[in-house]
Amino acid sequence: MDMTTDLTAVGDTGLLDTLQHEVALFARRAEQTRLGGVGQVRNSMDRAAYLLLNRLDKEGPMGVKALAASMGIDSSTVTRQVAPLVDTGLVKRTSHPEDGRAVVLQLSPRGKSRLEEVRSSRRQLMAELTQDWAPEEREQFCALLTRFNGALSARMSVQPEDRPAS
Repeated sequence: MDMTTDLTAVGDTGLLDTLQHEVALFARRAEQTRLGGVGQVRNSMDRAAYLLLNRLDKEGPMGVKALAASMGIDSSTVTRQVAPLVDTGLVKRTSHPEDGRAVVLQLSPRGKSRLEEVRSSRRQLMAELTQDWAPEEREQFCALLTRFNGALSARMSVQPEDRPAS
């Protein structure tokens, strides 16, 4: 059974219309504010930089190809996005310990400090935006948003010819 057809044929199209509209609004508002946080740190780090620094912090030093693969983007995109991070001292380029010709990207101490400032500011923003939510509502929203992002990521990894017709 084709789940896409099934959902739109028997599902509540009004609910699906509302969902797609709310996702579009969320994307626009998130980009407008960059969900940058509060205070002096607000809007001080773009999305690409934040995601790259976050990945290097969580997964440790890695090459451009590995970083690109882990983020689901092209190596040339990573190279372009990481250049200003190297220039500003947030990321260090070092030689691979086993293959001196290969480059390894690593979060610098300055990058780690800057990332924590931004994380702290963004945590404060999330706390403010959800201050009147019950803890269970925050957990449920986080779980559903994680699940939604996972579904989007999985869909993006499917080859275009394998995707259902829109």
